[in-house]
Amino acid sequence: MKDIEKRGQMTQIIHAGQHVDPQTGAVATPIYQTSTFAFRDADHGAACFAGEPGYKYTRLGNPTIEALEKNIAQLEHGCGGLGAASGMAAVNMVYLTFLGQGVHIVGTESLYGPSRTILETEYPRFGVESTFVDTSNPENLAGAMQDNTKMVYIETPANPNLKLTDIATCAEIAHAGGALLVVDNTFASPYLQNPLDLGADIVLHSLTKFINGHTDVVGGIVVAKDPDVYARLKKVHYNMGGTMDPHQAWLVLRGVKSLGLRMDRAQENSMKLAVFLEKHEKVDWVAYPGLESHPQHDLMKKQMRGPGAVFSFGVKGGFEAGKTVINNVEVPVLAVSLGG
Repeated sequence: MKDIEKRGQMTQIIHAGQHVDPQTGAVATPIYQTSTFAFRDADHGAACFAGEPGYKYTRLGNPTIEALEKNIAQLEHGCGGLGAASGMAAVNMVYLTFLGQGVHIVGTESLYGPSRTILETEYPRFGVESTFVDTSNPENLAGAMQDNTKMVYIETPANPNLKLTDIATCAEIAHAGGALLVVDNTFASPYLQNPLDLGADIVLHSLTKFINGHTDVVGGIVVAKDPDVYARLKKVHYNMGGTMDPHQAWLVLRGVKSLGLRMDRAQENSMKLAVFLEKHEKVDWVAYPGLESHPQHDLMKKQMRGPGAVFSFGVKGGFEAGKTVINNVEVPVLAVSLGG
């Protein structure tokens, strides 16, 4: 479709990054389930490795994966995307590219568990220092910045407390200190929030969650705003080998087509549940940005197109009461992850 970037968001979700297959007329992007690609001759092979457009080896690029990368990059208004084998592969792509000996990173206190844990347990071996603060108050971020801070990594809405962080303000603080701003946008999805438009340099997702939406594939993606940042990420990503499989990419391409419809219905359901629980006599508190009682409700309306589909709540009676609820729910599935 011509000029797809000028079309509405729902249309872009379905068509961005994809085209009718020129050889067969296939409407759905084919699964190019191949490890390697043939060259026309020696000169063609040499030209491809010298940087001329063309496919060489699936770790270094594949048409199915590329279609997904272009789709999400366009939805996030970035210059390019890089599909990864998992959400954590995407996270580590960013860490490995920009963190090293003597570098400091500031992160959201309630960052997704493994994203924080690996900074605290593995990256210190390479001389990386990390500080975690409640970034819902930008003053905490400003106070944590150091001369060697090279990255600010926020998650908003945060997992699992649903606190929001002001992306534009954090971008100003990060850039004033010479640091990149990275945003984990998994809970919102590009349907509801575009951090690059608010000043972020890099946005990442666990594709496993809302973007795929079918609880049947694990994947991740990183999208950069600036071509130079994208080029640095791409070099590290291809050399480290965390690329996704073509069938993974095809499954996510199938899943993303219904992202807008799914998010609309999921938000509608979440709002009804949050309102019901907030009034329930056995519930202590509900954290959901869609509720006017949420401390960052106004920020949600400012930087998001909707409150999202995740909420958390606490029941009266503490831990044991919580277990009782979990052990007696009939519709929700007791499992990790979300967005299915």
